[in-house]
Amino acid sequence: LAQLHDLIGSLRRCVTSLASRYGDSPATRRIVNDAERILNDIDRLDIDAEELELARGVSRHHHVAERIPIPDTQYDTDFWRGVDDEGLGGTH
Repeated sequence: LAQLHDLIGSLRRCVTSLASRYGDSPATRRIVNDAERILNDIDRLDIDAEELELARGVSRHHHVAERIPIPDTQYDTDFWRGVDDEGLGGTH
């Protein structure tokens, strides 16, 4: 699957190049649609392969969630101006 992803990257570059060279025509739209179908099929293969590995108890990818820092400082009071408190009911 890693080789397929490398090839998919090349396919995307080629299709983008063709579309920019020949513009928006029925032929280029068909090529773009065909490439998108191939990309979707590869994504489905990835999902299926991961499900098979999970069923065997092997994890291929460790998805690490992106951490977003939240500051501990107070918000400016103007930030909350005109906002209703959902827990207390609206003022409108």
